[in-house]
Amino acid sequence: MEPIKWNGTSLLLLDQLQLPEKMEWVDCKTVEDVAEAIETMKVRGAPAIGAAAAFGIAIGAQQGANLNKGDFLQYIKGVGERLARTRPTAVNLFWAIRRMNHLIDQNADLEVPELVELITREAQTIAKEDVAMNQAIGQHGLRYIPHNARILTHCNTGSLATAGYGTALGVIRAAQEAGKNISVYADETRPYLQGARLTAFELHQDNIPVTVITDSMAGHLMKEKQVDLVIVGADRITANGDTANKIGTYSLAVLAKHHGIPFYVAAPTSTLDFSLETGERIEIEQRSPEEVAVIGGKRMVPAGVPALHPAFDVTPHEFITAIITEKGVVESPNRERMAILK
Repeated sequence: MEPIKWNGTSLLLLDQLQLPEKMEWVDCKTVEDVAEAIETMKVRGAPAIGAAAAFGIAIGAQQGANLNKGDFLQYIKGVGERLARTRPTAVNLFWAIRRMNHLIDQNADLEVPELVELITREAQTIAKEDVAMNQAIGQHGLRYIPHNARILTHCNTGSLATAGYGTALGVIRAAQEAGKNISVYADETRPYLQGARLTAFELHQDNIPVTVITDSMAGHLMKEKQVDLVIVGADRITANGDTANKIGTYSLAVLAKHHGIPFYVAAPTSTLDFSLETGERIEIEQRSPEEVAVIGGKRMVPAGVPALHPAFDVTPHEFITAIITEKGVVESPNRERMAILK
């Protein structure tokens, strides 16, 4: 499944707000179209957001191709700044913008048409690299998935959350491809229901047995010895291995620790943020309470009653069995062990 398609001048995004009922594509023709798609979660998942932002800069470059060089360089800087304001927690967004800015700085002597071509190629390279990284993550994580494993996952970490294949779901896909007889429990993942809508959709398409559970069922299943391991993705991983991921991940990690169940994080190294020592410094995105109070257009919370909506939480490194990346695996992560991924 390809959630991101580049047609040469605009970016086609599979609208994840419409799945699984409808497969509709959003044609992003301007930088603002891309920014709005990220902000409203038409595109979501840290790696996918990073790739979309890179293409947003490519769109901006093409639209500014008639500017003189000085104006172009100033304009393209503003494009990156606009995209950086879309969502604060997923570090892949900022990683992609920094990579594009570095490319521009390193080649500022080129003429504007050459810069536009270079920027466009780099965005395509970022998307291609993401698929390759995810496939490598799958291979590195394969050894942690036993035969007949019953796997619990949270949110969506598959093709829809990346440029293709997936991170945590990439490990699950690799296990299936290796002939392991696996099955998956997908947390529904309130309030956006990424697990129920997206993860279940992807796994069902791939003929991987999947059962959707409410987020609050996880502890019961662990207690009843129905879960062999937990694997999730990440939106930001700090220098000591603390990990920000979709709200509800921390609860799963605590439950897994209590029940002696391995808890794995699968993410590309573009998700690492060595500028932050610990997860305490990660900015947690606060989204609209209406996204909690209203489901499918129907109000579930009485009018006038407030609702909280932190989009992410942070799992301390001591609750994580291993962090699986395309460069290798860090078991029992801490600051010293994480340093090998720099």
